[in-house]
Amino acid sequence: MNDLIDNNIMIKEIRELLLNSRQRVAAKINRELLFTYWSIGKIIVENEQKNNDRADYGKQTLKQLSKELTKEFGKGFSLSNLYNMRLLYINHPIFQTVSGKLSWSHYCELLTILDSDKRSFYEKESINSGWSIRELKRQISTSLYERLLLSEGKTNKETVLSLAEKGIEMATPLDIIKDPYVFEFLGVPQNKPMLESDLEKALVEQIEKFLLELGRGFMFVGTQQRITLNNTHYYVDMVFYNKILRAYVLIELKTTKLTPEAAGQLNMYLNYYSSEVNDEHDNPPIGIILCTDKDGIVAEYALGGLSNNIFASRYVSYIPNKEQLIAQVEAVLNEWHNLKKQ
Repeated sequence: MNDLIDNNIMIKEIRELLLNSRQRVAAKINRELLFTYWSIGKIIVENEQKNNDRADYGKQTLKQLSKELTKEFGKGFSLSNLYNMRLLYINHPIFQTVSGKLSWSHYCELLTILDSDKRSFYEKESINSGWSIRELKRQISTSLYERLLLSEGKTNKETVLSLAEKGIEMATPLDIIKDPYVFEFLGVPQNKPMLESDLEKALVEQIEKFLLELGRGFMFVGTQQRITLNNTHYYVDMVFYNKILRAYVLIELKTTKLTPEAAGQLNMYLNYYSSEVNDEHDNPPIGIILCTDKDGIVAEYALGGLSNNIFASRYVSYIPNKEQLIAQVEAVLNEWHNLKKQ
């Protein structure tokens, strides 16, 4: 028996040693690859700058360079890859600003974003959240940057700069809120009626993707969490815990627009969690009502004056129109600039 236990302990220790070793080797290889590609980009840019007709010279040179390098070194030196190496150096003239936590594939995706603030946000959040390349692509395609900027119904230049420099700062309950939330991963046709129980079941079945949409630090606790008051049972649709904010997050799903009754019900649940579930290390719980639509005036009166943190956000089952979201952000920023001039 002791031999079996000893063997299990040895296997566990060796497994951890090998996995840690592989991670270190992979990280070192990734860093070296990024440095090599950055250096190639540096050589390309420096040679371009020495030529008077830079545009034509650069275009022809990259084509020729791609052929020669592919012939000698094989895959990895396509015209588009060389172009990205060039852009990597242009956007990160100091190599220390290139993160070894991201892969070359991450940077190829990031370099397609022309807006420097937006690109910086996705880069910082990829590092902070540990997004895979697939997750990064999904967040870009669902316009996470624009949705965050418009979540409060307003935005300003300071918010844009803060997102660009730091990514999402998880300091207050408001920092975790998006509007709208995008559930395109459920595969539900746009505007198709859905029961709340069906929506809940679908989100649980795709819980990993739902957690990605919710954001950093979320852990799933469960569905239909029972609350008993005066021998009457109530059930919270979905309960999560955010380890960064150290708070329970209670989500109520509504397949209709926001109603004052929903806010009152969720407020009762939050009071219960504050007094009966929270321990001394937990911050006050947060409530989110996910609904198909919300009227600004109704939301203001339904949620205003409550001592608890309750937010109402829309959800959609399709990827929002990116151009429309960008236009909304630009309109709000222009309005902010005009107010500054007055």
